[in-house]
Amino acid sequence: MICTDLHLHSFLSPCADDEMDPFDVVRMAKLIGVELVALTDHNSSKNCRAAEIAAKECGIGFIPGTEITTVEEIHCICLFPSTVHALSFQEALEHLRPCVKNRPEIFGHQFIVNPDMTIEEEPYLLFPAINISIMKLPGIVQAYCGLFWPAHVDRVANSLLAILGSWPQELQADAVEVKYQNTSGIPSSLKRVNGSDAHRFCDMRENGYPLPLDTADFNGLASYLRG
Repeated sequence: MICTDLHLHSFLSPCADDEMDPFDVVRMAKLIGVELVALTDHNSSKNCRAAEIAAKECGIGFIPGTEITTVEEIHCICLFPSTVHALSFQEALEHLRPCVKNRPEIFGHQFIVNPDMTIEEEPYLLFPAINISIMKLPGIVQAYCGLFWPAHVDRVANSLLAILGSWPQELQADAVEVKYQNTSGIPSSLKRVNGSDAHRFCDMRENGYPLPLDTADFNGLASYLRG
């Protein structure tokens, strides 16, 4: 078993604490016994390079990703085999994002850590939904060799089941993320995954969420989910 956390935020997400530097997020994961982490900031992968560097320094597995908010206001996890894939995916969706200037005093800061450790701010608010439906999103994720699943489907806010009322039979998902282990309405063929959805260090779970992966990386996760 490999201890995973496949849903983590850094301080690029406006709702996350300003202490959630991607380097420190990965270091905390290592400290509490997590062996494989995925960084999934809201509608952006711009802190994945920093997190990848931190994971190599700490000797734990890392998967770059993002948490996309679809036009229906449904949160979805998208993970990729490399940071290049993740950033290319983000660039492909950039024209679908609303250009709303962030107001840090209201919505919070959106800090980006560059590989040279300099810090800048994302000027446009990452909260708003992008103009793509949940039915079209999986195809784009697959075009960038990624994995897709709806996030926290058993939660009241921003979840597939709460918003759509039932699981669409045509939806091509690689897994499903459950928050409270409520599996009602979820196709039995889909493997369940989980993540802390941490926006603060205190939200991170000691030893994460064990999964029977062969390797602590994207390929190990993909083989488990698709095998």
